[in-house]
Amino acid sequence: MNNLFLLCSFSTFIYLIFKTKKSFHMLQQNWYNEDNRYLKWIFHNRKKVFLHYDLLILILFIFKLFLNNKALIILYSFFYIISSYLFLREVKNEQKKKPLVVTARIKRLSITLSIIYGFVFSYIYFTFNTDYTIGYLVTIGLLIYFNYFVVFCANIINKPIEKQVFYYYKRQAVKRLKNMNNLEVIGITGSYGKTSSKNILSDILNIKYNAFPTPKNFNTTYGLINTINNYLDKFSDIFIAEMGASAKGDIKELCNLVKPKYGILTKIGTAHLESFGSRENIQKGKFELIESLPSDGVAILNKDDEYQVSYKFKNDCKIIWIGIENKDADVIAENITMSNKGMSFDCKFKNDDKRYTFTTRLLGTANIYNILAGIALGYELGISIDELILGVKKVTSVEHRLELKKIGTLNIIDDSYNSNPVGSKMAVEVLGLMPGKKII
Repeated sequence: MNNLFLLCSFSTFIYLIFKTKKSFHMLQQNWYNEDNRYLKWIFHNRKKVFLHYDLLILILFIFKLFLNNKALIILYSFFYIISSYLFLREVKNEQKKKPLVVTARIKRLSITLSIIYGFVFSYIYFTFNTDYTIGYLVTIGLLIYFNYFVVFCANIINKPIEKQVFYYYKRQAVKRLKNMNNLEVIGITGSYGKTSSKNILSDILNIKYNAFPTPKNFNTTYGLINTINNYLDKFSDIFIAEMGASAKGDIKELCNLVKPKYGILTKIGTAHLESFGSRENIQKGKFELIESLPSDGVAILNKDDEYQVSYKFKNDCKIIWIGIENKDADVIAENITMSNKGMSFDCKFKNDDKRYTFTTRLLGTANIYNILAGIALGYELGISIDELILGVKKVTSVEHRLELKKIGTLNIIDDSYNSNPVGSKMAVEVLGLMPGKKII
């Protein structure tokens, strides 16, 4: 009977791997339950988590009335083989913004989870008693059914280890930054547009400097530590750090780590309103970047954003305002034209009567603001107007963010990464400016 149970364990093990991968993915997407994000996800998705077909394992109690133990174990095996197939088909049809990344942390979590499940399976195998077959099968079935919570427990068990790992790599990152004496650090934050602004600024600054932006969406404390330790080149002149936040204090923590001298605020909206609590908290949270700049630092702010204009500054650093609608800004974009080849606009600097024409392959008003921020900071860092014009012309679009594509005679605007109402509205406005027949 033990060997039959061992054989049946393989089918449950296969299903367990698939379900654990899903649990890990959700845990990772929810920042390893920081601010209870993972638990909130579970209870916001109760139907998906609790009303799953592996709950049907409880009908074994009914089959126990008609089948002997051997037949019951065989039926149990078939149940999980079918469940594996159904689960794979379900996952295949799901849309994923970002896939699971098998990091060192996920590997450590896998070891802890293997010990938990391994202990249960081993105990049952070595103390197997046919009188308790139904109890064994239901116990394992419930452990698999509550896999999301078992993963949650494994995450709690690993917290002391993760804390030590975090401090080790943080100390390493701080030491590495201290040894890069000539490195200038630029922080970029906002409710949206951070990644686009970061990549645009990098393309512009690389005309003259060796600028390095944080890769992908590495905008958390872990992401910046990883970037500094594993990606940042010792020959870099400028480090552009994208800074994400879901609550007050997040940006301050990132600033304490990298100590930016320059800061760019994209736009302040309602992203992460649930965790921030209010728009006022969002405003204060984003301005933690500006308040962290040294007195000789420079902040690039948007004069068309009411939440930036209304903020009461506590810092005496230099402020450079950019704008399109507000003509009182220091760097202004005028005469904006858009086509299926990109955009062009005139740029005017305060106290300079001349207008300079810039062209770009990018689309959308949001990108005009991002380009203006790059121009303003690039000019402040000593890049000439001619170099800035060339830099803006060379800016490449960010994948899936108002990315212009051409297939045959069709022009496609790929904004599939967008996930907030303001950004979606901007995308529709861009489409509205295009000639010919338009399809959303």
